[in-house]
Amino acid sequence: MKGLLRNPPLSLYVHLPWCVRKCPYCDFNSHAMPAAGIPRDAYLAALLDDFGYATEGLGGREISSVFFVGGTPSLFAAEQIAASLQGARQLLPVVADLEVTREANPGTVEHGAFAGYRDAGVNRVSLGAQSFNDRHLASLGRIHAHGEIEAAVAELRDAGLTNFNLDLMYGLPRQTLAEALLDVDRTIELAPRHISHYQLTLEPGTAFEKRPPELPDDDTSFAMQGACQERLAAAGYRQYEVSAYAQVGSECRHNLNYWHFGDYLGIGAGAHGKTTDPGTLEVTRTERVKQPGRYLSAAKARDRLTATRVIAAGDLPFEFFLNVLRLTGGFDASLFEERTGLSFATVSGELARARERGLIEESATGHWAPTQLGRLFLNDLQAVFLPEGAAPGLR
Repeated sequence: MKGLLRNPPLSLYVHLPWCVRKCPYCDFNSHAMPAAGIPRDAYLAALLDDFGYATEGLGGREISSVFFVGGTPSLFAAEQIAASLQGARQLLPVVADLEVTREANPGTVEHGAFAGYRDAGVNRVSLGAQSFNDRHLASLGRIHAHGEIEAAVAELRDAGLTNFNLDLMYGLPRQTLAEALLDVDRTIELAPRHISHYQLTLEPGTAFEKRPPELPDDDTSFAMQGACQERLAAAGYRQYEVSAYAQVGSECRHNLNYWHFGDYLGIGAGAHGKTTDPGTLEVTRTERVKQPGRYLSAAKARDRLTATRVIAAGDLPFEFFLNVLRLTGGFDASLFEERTGLSFATVSGELARARERGLIEESATGHWAPTQLGRLFLNDLQAVFLPEGAAPGLR
């Protein structure tokens, strides 16, 4: 094992699990609002207690980014977001240019609300548009229509929040290629700095898995992906991750930290976290209680922690490549060694096999990146790094 050269960047993930209505495709830990209303103040107190426990032993490491995820974080008032950020700053220092992202649903945006979130410290917003076709929005169970997306973007600009992302899906029930391209065109017209563009999939445990809608066939979905990527590239949006496109300099720093195998504290119901101990070189993953009621009723902060797993050294290469290979720009050997504590020679055999199959390539300067074939068959590329004997069917 090699010593880490420095601590990985540390992000903060805050999960706010309630939404107005559960979408049939959603496999996130989200729950429809209870009839009695959301216990916002009680949940905020639990979050701060949870965060205090999560920061023990971190030695004053700086937070580089914060992401409020849901559910629907816009169901929480700006004052509560401000209080949570203030509480975080009291427990750990933050970088001077802290990126603070908050997800929002166009159907829950109130007039003037974004100005409050801006004043609370939010400087980036991710808006769940999904489609500009009202028929498709209805099939996805969304509570907004296309006009509310445009209204929300206007609200963002009025508040001076010009750094925003629009989430967009393709491969929707009975969607045509022309409709998928029209969604991309409507998105580009609104000029977000960042676009998340991903295919609808039928995830286990969702309503769509139990009652599958009629989706485009594989060939049509593949054509949608390629045509939409070309349209986005022509408009100046560079693909830097499997489903992420950004104008130059507007990549999401929080998500980049995930893909670079950085550290993050996950607080809130169902949140996952990952931290690296610079002394022992151990990488630990954590999980919080999923049910909001159980999360709130925990007598002690440690009772909210349901799982703690130290990643075995033999599993670290796969964990690293599971993340970093999502990036179109690839990685350097030094990043692997910094984030895993292992010598790069540890994975020389796997890299050679992947290169022989045309899935990955090395530049003249020693930089590694997935090839176009590797990006198309990313699961096959990632599986090359599975530990010996693990899920042999993936080889």
